[in-house]
Amino acid sequence: MRVVVTGAGGFVGRHLIRHLLADRHEVIPIVRTELGLFNERVIADIGSADWQPLLVGADAVVHLAARVHIMHDGANDPLAEFRRVNVYGTRILAEAASRSGVRRF
Repeated sequence: MRVVVTGAGGFVGRHLIRHLLADRHEVIPIVRTELGLFNERVIADIGSADWQPLLVGADAVVHLAARVHIMHDGANDPLAEFRRVNVYGTRILAEAASRSGVRRF
């Protein structure tokens, strides 16, 4: 199975990817900044990413990326930024997955 994992550099994402690889799944790890962990694909902004090329041939998407745990938020409007990333970003990813024929999200 080909699995796209957003938030691949986070605590849950790192562990999930290790298990998926151990079970011989093909993994497309997506992170915000390059980590050098799993030959990840870097997405600068989940709220405006072009997902289509990354979803080609994917069977599933595990969406773990989110805007969380920001102690000293520099955004002018933290709530709007939270919604832009977590709500709008998730929606565009889900819609792109649907258009790409991804069967599990």
